[in-house]
Amino acid sequence: MRNESDNIFISLIVSTRNRGPALTKCLDAISKLDSTRTWELIVVDNGSTDNTRDVVETFRLKSGMNVLYTYEKVPGLSSARNAGLSIARGEVIAFTDDDCYVETDYLNRLTLAFDDPSIGFVTGRVMLFDPTDFRVTINESTVYKHFAAGRYLAPGEVKGANMAFRKIALDQISGFDTDFGSGSLFPSEDCDAAARVSLAGWAGTYDPTVCVYHHHGRKANNLKRLYRDYDVGRGAYHAKLLLHCRKAEHFMQGLRGLPRRAIERPSAVFWEFSGAFRYAMTQMKGPTARSRKS
Repeated sequence: MRNESDNIFISLIVSTRNRGPALTKCLDAISKLDSTRTWELIVVDNGSTDNTRDVVETFRLKSGMNVLYTYEKVPGLSSARNAGLSIARGEVIAFTDDDCYVETDYLNRLTLAFDDPSIGFVTGRVMLFDPTDFRVTINESTVYKHFAAGRYLAPGEVKGANMAFRKIALDQISGFDTDFGSGSLFPSEDCDAAARVSLAGWAGTYDPTVCVYHHHGRKANNLKRLYRDYDVGRGAYHAKLLLHCRKAEHFMQGLRGLPRRAIERPSAVFWEFSGAFRYAMTQMKGPTARSRKS
């Protein structure tokens, strides 16, 4: 997988919590990766109480890879990702989820996507693995997209299941905001991190050749809570653009889509304003001891 004397180009980070069977399949796909550059795999165990550590150790012995395992007891996806980031040695930090399967050329495609030195973040295609799952949390577009530095990023344009950043760019924004992300106050940690990298002067891209398959398992009866959580996250993200990032024009761009979302789901208005209000309250109380909001 790597020679210790070589520089690491990509650090691939997988965060997981109590999902041993899913993680086993995720790691099996990772074991088939090809790469022309040196890379490392980091598995962050976010407080699991199942056999997650055993799954990682079994994989390490079977694959022969020098896998880095780290345990992060503070719950929340951003806390886990920051834990992985803190020990990562790559120039590029890639993230996928424990219910995703990377394509064999995933690393090589990422390498090409970061050839342009102005690119600070890349997001890629997220395909539905199981056709019986509901068509959510995916992006199957085959059209390349360029995100100019400093532009507004709409929630959903960057998918946490398939995203990567230059490490220097993530360091510049002090990593992920731990108020955001699954298991924390608000979703949308992926878009929030990419937006702050963009505001720090980096361009980004959606590259459909960088591909993963998402085996999320959600059915129709899971959607009500999922959409509610996403609405809350969207509201909090837009409030942060206004209150913390001081980007009123971006906040207004986010609001322009609200009438359409209200027609699709009338409850979206309530939950988005709820998320915005809750975020504003966290700012009035001051940042939590564990939050990163650069």
